[in-house]
Amino acid sequence: MAGTDRGQDRADPKAPQPAVVLVRPQIGENVGAAARAMLNFGLTDLRLAAPVCAWPNAKAVNAASGASVVLNEVDTFASTRAAVGDLQWVCATTARPREMIKPVLTAVAAAEELRARLAAGLRVGILFGPERTGLENDEVALADAVVTIPLNPGFASLNLAQAVVLVAYEYFQAGDSTPAVQDDHERLGRASKADITSLLDHMVRELDGTSFFRSDDRRERRIQELELLLHRRELRVAEIHTLRGVVKALTQERRPARRRQSV
Repeated sequence: MAGTDRGQDRADPKAPQPAVVLVRPQIGENVGAAARAMLNFGLTDLRLAAPVCAWPNAKAVNAASGASVVLNEVDTFASTRAAVGDLQWVCATTARPREMIKPVLTAVAAAEELRARLAAGLRVGILFGPERTGLENDEVALADAVVTIPLNPGFASLNLAQAVVLVAYEYFQAGDSTPAVQDDHERLGRASKADITSLLDHMVRELDGTSFFRSDDRRERRIQELELLLHRRELRVAEIHTLRGVVKALTQERRPARRRQSV
């Protein structure tokens, strides 16, 4: 059937796909249900950032209902930063308003953006927060865009697996309309999240030796502002190198220029 063929194209396991990152998941059954939802819509790259639930987890296996191809390849990381380190574009699901200047996308728009970025050759991912608290501000700061799912304000209760289902479904559906375009310049030039984190760490190390932060409270706030600025800029690798060179040049001890020898 034609419809089945299109579905197979959209769920091609060899095609590049977004990583699904569950941050500090607390309940094994939710991880299993998320894995089941992912496989329903052709996604297999599941990452756990600092999982609270034990891993491996027998309850997750039961809840996955046969989605072993996902669970068997789960990658675990010590932190959210590590989980997204190799990625170049990330969106974060959150229902809470944030005092951050970031694009806010619906699940449909996020799916189209993920497909377009993948088509350009970027490595992309979706962040989902823990069941009780959602993502923290410093985790949202790592993202390039925020995804919100409108819900009934009288009962805005959506669990982790349900959120994964909604976003994965829209991603799957968007496969029929997103053109496959390869942009080598975009793919090769875009900095990863690890590149940006490394630059930020370099800046903070040097600024700690100055009076820039003034106090611990101000330090935390300024670091978050710098991080938001760097991620929002969608920096390229060459720009990262330039900025690191600028920081290094500004902090190195100035030496007198050597006199030219007379001929």
